[in-house]
Amino acid sequence: MELFTMAFWSSLIVIVGIDLFLAGDNAVVIALAARKLPNHQRGKAIVLGAAGAVILRAIATILVVYLLMIPGLHFIGGLLLVWIAYRLLVPEEKSSKEVKAQTSLWGAVRTIVIADALMGLDNVLAVAGAAQNDPLLVIVGLLISIPLLMGGSAVILNLMDRFSWLIYVGAGILAMTAARMLFAEPLVKDWLGNWSVWLEWPVVAFVIAAVLGLGWMSQKRISRQHDQNQAV
Repeated sequence: MELFTMAFWSSLIVIVGIDLFLAGDNAVVIALAARKLPNHQRGKAIVLGAAGAVILRAIATILVVYLLMIPGLHFIGGLLLVWIAYRLLVPEEKSSKEVKAQTSLWGAVRTIVIADALMGLDNVLAVAGAAQNDPLLVIVGLLISIPLLMGGSAVILNLMDRFSWLIYVGAGILAMTAARMLFAEPLVKDWLGNWSVWLEWPVVAFVIAAVLGLGWMSQKRISRQHDQNQAV
């Protein structure tokens, strides 16, 4: 992809959006892992832990970018990302609450890096799909989004808690990326031929609507079950 073209900037915006929407819990991980450290070590643990997590995530994402070039894996990745987009809308227990606070600087750094790697699998797949086989987009996206996340993670989390519709925006971005991954698969392009150009955006719109609709219904169902349990 050529630098500074419309396609480059649109993909970059999607990547930054994915990073911010999916990495909110990772900001909580950093806070939890470093909360028992002395004040003078907290900042150092956050910087070192975040730096290690960024390097590991960049390497993992670039590896996935190249793996997605293998025939068939792009389509499988798109299907997995559709599921990830749906799960984003379904309330569940946050795994970040189980992160153990550390009392040593390197213990906190290690916890941050490992927890981020385990929690960032969905992020890696989503960013790799949005990058459209361009490692440079991965690096630039991370360089932009990680400082934003570190500096404004609390604001981002509060906004998503206060304005629940932002979760739907994030899920919609993921669903769009997933559907486009399906059509980026060479096997699908060969099978559909010229029809792929005409079918791509209708299918993208259908996938977005399906993910958001099913997610909304799941939220309502879980909310009703919760209210019934509370009444009992």
